[in-house]
Amino acid sequence: MSIAENRQLAEIHHFIGGAVRRAGGQRLADVFNPATGEVAARVALGTTQDVADAVAAAHAAFPAWADTPPLRRARILFKFKELLDQHHDDLAALITREHGKVFSDARGEVTRGIEVVEFACGIPNLLKTDFTDNIGGGIDNWNLRQPLGVVAGITPFNFPVMVPMWMFPVALACGNTFVLKPSERDPSPSLLIADLLRQAGLPDGVFNVVQGDKEAVDALLAHPDVQALSFVGSTPIAEYIYTEGTKHGKRVQALGGAKNHLVVMPDADLDQAVDALIGAAYGSAGERCMAISVAVAVGDVADKLVPRLAERASSLKIRNGMESDAEMGPLVTAAHKAKVEGYIAKGVEEGAMLVTDGRGHTVPGHENGFYVGGTLFDHVKPDMTIYKEEIFGPVLSVVRVHDFAEAVALINAHEYGNGVSCYTSDGGIARAFARQIQVGMVGINVPIPVPMAWHSFGGWKRSLFGDHHAYGEEGVRFYTRYKSVMQRWPDSIAKGAEFTMPVAK
Repeated sequence: MSIAENRQLAEIHHFIGGAVRRAGGQRLADVFNPATGEVAARVALGTTQDVADAVAAAHAAFPAWADTPPLRRARILFKFKELLDQHHDDLAALITREHGKVFSDARGEVTRGIEVVEFACGIPNLLKTDFTDNIGGGIDNWNLRQPLGVVAGITPFNFPVMVPMWMFPVALACGNTFVLKPSERDPSPSLLIADLLRQAGLPDGVFNVVQGDKEAVDALLAHPDVQALSFVGSTPIAEYIYTEGTKHGKRVQALGGAKNHLVVMPDADLDQAVDALIGAAYGSAGERCMAISVAVAVGDVADKLVPRLAERASSLKIRNGMESDAEMGPLVTAAHKAKVEGYIAKGVEEGAMLVTDGRGHTVPGHENGFYVGGTLFDHVKPDMTIYKEEIFGPVLSVVRVHDFAEAVALINAHEYGNGVSCYTSDGGIARAFARQIQVGMVGINVPIPVPMAWHSFGGWKRSLFGDHHAYGEEGVRFYTRYKSVMQRWPDSIAKGAEFTMPVAK
């Protein structure tokens, strides 16, 4: 595409102080349609000044929003939820256009995001706290949960609607103001979300969007008025966000990478296990932090499992995500496609058995799209790169183990501990697995155990940096400060100074 043609492309800018605002700098990045490989738009890359302006707008809006009764904040979120329902498919279409996932999957993403909004609408009850009457000496004691101030969210490309909604609905409901830095690879949903919040009656400045890359991220990390920051993405960046954010005195919740295993026991229903692995490994082209990328075959189950997986992986309906029968779409960018194909080559080089090879896959009519076919490796060993590292693509590795104990030891030895699953018909095995496994989210005959909105999401080990999981009651705690209040009145106060440790009397 020529420079002249590029200039005709739509430009995607920021949302600051209640309105779309052009970037202060001149840097732009391409936004692709992954299905065709064409540049679909250009996104502004925010400057440090753009971040400062967004934080200033949020800071100015905070006092009035924090003083707004929780019930009134909830009513705005109820209206926002109504607008989300009306624009459900508009958001899903934007996801498919810029990310590439199939439309039905994008619709599911929007629905899971809306569920967090529904949870946040219950904030009057969620902010209720405890009161103890007359703890002693005419003193009453109670506690409060109060908002932090300006908080920020940095979100990944793979869920441009759902992951931001893990953050800002709860943050806003608790009385904070918010600055969102979405992925520059699929930025358009953020602006539609901002406009729907405006239509719902959210005051100007309470929710802001700064498009951008590392410059915007570093500006948020360093800004003294940003009190807390939530991040979802790869582990190296999560660790950087956590280290830099805490160094600047911020409360940080940084969710990192994953290498999720699904254990298939000999007594498992094999049809169910195969269905689970195909959907969890290849859904959204493997671009999910909860995707299953390792099948742990116990005993001789691999001899029956692998041929069935190979047949299904090689016959996936890989299409433009807007086609109704599509099961898998493209990867998000050409660079990411090349990275995934590099991992496949590495697996072959290190001696894994390549059963189905997704490299070089093309879709008729979309020959320039960023497609990789369903890839399956067998006889993968724990010291191989494709086992150790997160690939984030449609690549499933089969690791063979002798027994249940070896399966548990294998998983517990991995540096990541995000999600895991076990397929079995044995209740004792299921109970032992749930208790012994060192992973934050566990599924028993459930392939992708993403908690519902009123629970909380987060892994263990190097899959989470910080003390709080995302959304649910953990989210309410993350976005509020705990305050304890003790009170008594003059008629109950004894005369004279007291020099001993106060105790209940």
